[in-house]
Amino acid sequence: MEFPFDVDALFPERITVLDQHLRPPARRPGTTTPARVDLQQQIMTIIDELGKASAKAQNLSAPITSASRMQSNRHVVYILKDSSARPAGKGAIIGFIKVGYKKLFVLDDREAHNEVEPLCILDFYIHESVQRHGHGRELFQYMLQKERVEPHQLAIDRPSQKLLKFLNKHYNLETTVPQVNNFVIFEGFFAHQHRPPAPSLRATRHSRAAAVDPTPAAPSRKLPPKRAEGDIKPYSSSDREFLKVAVEPPWPLNRAPRRATPPAHPPPRSSSLGNSPERGPLRPFVPEQELLRSLRLCPPHPTARLLLAADPGGSPAQRRRTSSLPRSEESRY
Repeated sequence: MEFPFDVDALFPERITVLDQHLRPPARRPGTTTPARVDLQQQIMTIIDELGKASAKAQNLSAPITSASRMQSNRHVVYILKDSSARPAGKGAIIGFIKVGYKKLFVLDDREAHNEVEPLCILDFYIHESVQRHGHGRELFQYMLQKERVEPHQLAIDRPSQKLLKFLNKHYNLETTVPQVNNFVIFEGFFAHQHRPPAPSLRATRHSRAAAVDPTPAAPSRKLPPKRAEGDIKPYSSSDREFLKVAVEPPWPLNRAPRRATPPAHPPPRSSSLGNSPERGPLRPFVPEQELLRSLRLCPPHPTARLLLAADPGGSPAQRRRTSSLPRSEESRY
């Protein structure tokens, strides 16, 4: 893939690694240095054209690789150039591979969900005119060594049939683990724990975060295990049981010939905030006939006894007859 500017001077090495900042690599001594803004604009043009060519080769509706996407995500792109082919002395681009770490939920062989953050192959393209010349394997192998990962530890985002055949041919990756998303992982993905990534991605990100915030992180604190919840009694049911207790009738309806025996189990206490005191057992309800009988047999009040003793000859009937006389006649007696 050719460009109207000098690609060989822009990328001194055969394989160039670019991050989200799209900074031009260090140039060789003795070469002229154009303006930095012009160099970054040339890099953005190369990435945009590579993304369009990759989308066309995969029959995608829109490119998944562009300079704007690179600047808004923590991805890394490896660009392979051809130094031997120098049309008009400017060099050419063979292809690229874009990788990045993503947090995924994947299924293992037992269909259990696992939260992992593997290195993902996001886009891979080799120009059609130079395919089947070993350039793809050279670029892929350089990426594995730089990121320090094994081929079976990778997750591939929507791989094409060409990419699947490429991985099967060069790395014996054939058996896949079915997933519910667009990523493809191969057998052996969960065999070993993922080693920490190269400083080009994760280590660089953490070092920059530590430089911005030098405050040491607080130690992790283990939370106590959650206790098993018992049977919680609803508040409404406790209220209904409280209302079942009968209200004590007023005197003399609460009088009883004998004291009732207390129940074996006291009534339940209210479970609401601020428990009310327990109510004692109520006396049984007295029938009307028994109540009248008890009133007839009731002894006279002590005050009535004193009045009768003071005036033994007087009776209630006599007091009523004397009270019917006029007041002038009552004063004579």
